[in-house]
Amino acid sequence: MTEHYVLSDGFQIPKVGLGTYQLKGVDGSRRIEQALNVGYRLLDSAFNYENEGTVGRAIRNSGVPRDQITFTSKLAGRHHDYQLAFEAIEESVMRSGLDYIDLYLIHWPNPKENKYVEAWRALIDAQRAGLVRSIGVCNFLPEHIQRLEDETGILPVINQVELHPYFNQANQLEFDQENKIITQAWSPLGRQNASLNEAIITEISKRHNRSNAQIVLRWLLQLGALPIPKSGHILRQIENLSLFDFNLSTEEVALMSTLTREDGRNKDQNPAVYQEF
Repeated sequence: MTEHYVLSDGFQIPKVGLGTYQLKGVDGSRRIEQALNVGYRLLDSAFNYENEGTVGRAIRNSGVPRDQITFTSKLAGRHHDYQLAFEAIEESVMRSGLDYIDLYLIHWPNPKENKYVEAWRALIDAQRAGLVRSIGVCNFLPEHIQRLEDETGILPVINQVELHPYFNQANQLEFDQENKIITQAWSPLGRQNASLNEAIITEISKRHNRSNAQIVLRWLLQLGALPIPKSGHILRQIENLSLFDFNLSTEEVALMSTLTREDGRNKDQNPAVYQEF
């Protein structure tokens, strides 16, 4: 059984989710429905993934009660103007074919335009209007989050960031935890970078008789993060969800955390300067 985190707004969210990037169309919908059938209850999408309809169809076809599923989507960078943001959220709901979206996030802060606070106000109002249940951000640095609170009085419940063995985000995790924000991990397996084959991880995996991927995902859970690995293959979907019947030792967690690198980002997408369209 999947365990849950309790968000600062009181809602529960599964501790592991399914990334759905590049899962599109009928085949993508079948793979997502398959994931729901093997136990996933958190699905991560985005306006820019162009698959909100795919995910919505999988949810409707799965037979899993709607109130047991957490559906996430994200606001694109080109929609940070207040009116554009509110309309984009409405469009996300309509694309999905659902009555509401459980978790809506600002995808990137896009600091050059400097409109992310305006976008955040649109998310706040969309929540009040019942379009979304919970609101959060992606790729926000502490200074971005602090500004949201200073100017609106409302903190995000989630901050989704790049987080994997080569980039462990220790400072961001600490900041988020101090502010009762759950840190979600995108690319938790490093987009198949070399981290999965590190000798440290391989040794720990042999000790626990688990795959290297399971060891990385369990490490993230014990850091207090929420991984959202992407897979359309049923065996890997099952494997990535089978994390709650073993624990890493404190020493193993600390050892894995030594793999982090200053240049550990996969594509050098630094939120301080990165621009999402």
